[in-house]
Amino acid sequence: MCETDRKGFKTLPVEDAVGSVLAHDITEIRQGEFKGRAFKKGHVITVDDIEHLKRLGKNNIYLLEIDDDSLHENDAAFALAQSLIGDGVEIEGQPKEGKLNLLAGRNGLLKVDKDALYNFNLVGEVMCATLHTNTVVTKGQIVGGVRAIPLVVKRAIVESAVSAAKDVFEGCLQVRVIRKPRAGVVITGSEVYTGKVEDKFLPVVKTKIERFEGEVIGSYLAPDDASFIAQRLRGLIEAGADLLVVTGGLSVDPDDVTRFAVKMLGATEMHYGAAVLPGSMFLIAYIEGNAGTTIPILCIPACGIYHGITIFDLVLPRILAGDHIGREELAEMGHGGMCIQCKDCYYPVCPFGK
Repeated sequence: MCETDRKGFKTLPVEDAVGSVLAHDITEIRQGEFKGRAFKKGHVITVDDIEHLKRLGKNNIYLLEIDDDSLHENDAAFALAQSLIGDGVEIEGQPKEGKLNLLAGRNGLLKVDKDALYNFNLVGEVMCATLHTNTVVTKGQIVGGVRAIPLVVKRAIVESAVSAAKDVFEGCLQVRVIRKPRAGVVITGSEVYTGKVEDKFLPVVKTKIERFEGEVIGSYLAPDDASFIAQRLRGLIEAGADLLVVTGGLSVDPDDVTRFAVKMLGATEMHYGAAVLPGSMFLIAYIEGNAGTTIPILCIPACGIYHGITIFDLVLPRILAGDHIGREELAEMGHGGMCIQCKDCYYPVCPFGK
């Protein structure tokens, strides 16, 4: 005979407890050998467990009753995790104590629907914590963690959280592929073009492109002449560049003509200025390429030489992952867009761009 103590819990003779769920840890002590947890909270009792429990003096067990309106924490965690993952995100292993990790299924850019995640967590008794959206991740990296907080969760709560996550067509969390760019680079500045000043910009750009397994298919030095710059950019497009990078010539000096060159090239969209430091004079534009493609043009101000990390590092992976960066996106970057210029830089493990 069982004695019901409170709703959802009961005590039961151990022989009758097969298939039931332990409501607490059970400790085992073997003198001089072992002291620790023999059975953990949430364990589902099997026939093989009965004699072991009796040896521990457990003739009656304090158990959970899970009715049709509720879910065990592990079952809830799995349902929650499945609702959150989109393309490029995987579930790690089996639930343990109501917890599951979410992993990047490939190298790429993590995208998190922040509104859906907020609504998911707003439900209560369930949670999901993630890395920041737009984080570059590698295959197998943990990108999020899911947990059902109580040992037994009402089914309606789980269904409500699942519904909030599944409102997102592509999944609350996804890892987008970062394409390998074929970049064309134009370094502007008459002082560099004439050899009076050594170019330091191309190695910087090349390193950042190669981080994503891309290549610089062509590069030119150009004087402060809008027509000359535009001509070189056209040549790079004809050579097969699917990304254009222009450096310098973006301040207010009369010789700074990069904006005019991009406009002369025939850009279909152009945005000058971003809410990021360093990089406020950044310019992004788009031009039609061959076969109906759109080629992004990223114009880096001079700060790209003096600062190891700038707006270019924030925008480049997003562009390569298929994001369209326009005025709204550039304005959105203001929150977290100030680099604090640490003596030792640990980017991206820092608040910049977050």
